[in-house]
Amino acid sequence: MRELFDDELKKLHGRFVEMGLNISEQIYSSTKAFMEHDKQLAKEVIDADNETNGEEMRLEKQALSLIALQQPVATDFRVIISILKASSDLERIGDHAVSIARETIRVKGNPRIPKVEKEIAKMTDQVRDMLEKALDAYSKSDAEAAKQLSENDVQVDKQYLLIRDAITKAVEEDTETATASSSYFMVIRLLERIGDHIVNLAEWIVYSAVGKIVELNPGKANPELVHKLYSEEIVKEKDQPTSNQAKPK
Repeated sequence: MRELFDDELKKLHGRFVEMGLNISEQIYSSTKAFMEHDKQLAKEVIDADNETNGEEMRLEKQALSLIALQQPVATDFRVIISILKASSDLERIGDHAVSIARETIRVKGNPRIPKVEKEIAKMTDQVRDMLEKALDAYSKSDAEAAKQLSENDVQVDKQYLLIRDAITKAVEEDTETATASSSYFMVIRLLERIGDHIVNLAEWIVYSAVGKIVELNPGKANPELVHKLYSEEIVKEKDQPTSNQAKPK
């Protein structure tokens, strides 16, 4: 009986990781569609959302079946509950990716800001790297690696603030970019929220591994940290010489 349970639990782990990898691809595809003004790719991301929802439902059904039929011990029960909670965060990340895809369709044809889009691409890479690290920590049941994701989230939050400032400045210089800018604000907010959900994933990974619920969200644990780093970045940018400034001899 135990061998059967372990086999089913292994399948549940595999399904969770597969769901996570699929959602990472959704993030990539939705932001790629947004940057490249690819309406068709955006529609593909939107259409794929039903499959994501189906994955979550199948995972939930399998997890509840394990609980009901196999009578897991306390440690197993903790692992299964963690998967259920974490899969809910994955589903929400997928929803945010779909929202980014919808912005692609809404903003298509309006003047864009290449500099801002380059920074959004960087933020996307940060978020996807976070998710891949979370899935790796999950696969290895590595609580310490999961805890370190809070540091990655600080960088994502800082990038959000920097892009927000860049968008505001661009609109002040050219009001024709206002429509695109409203979408930029939406997209970076969605990416920032994805980062928060990945931190939630990390918290469930820690709980599954060591049985303790820890607060990893840097905004809650240390609200001033992100703004401190952001302020330092602004000062650093101001101190850098511009192309019009004479270089010291």
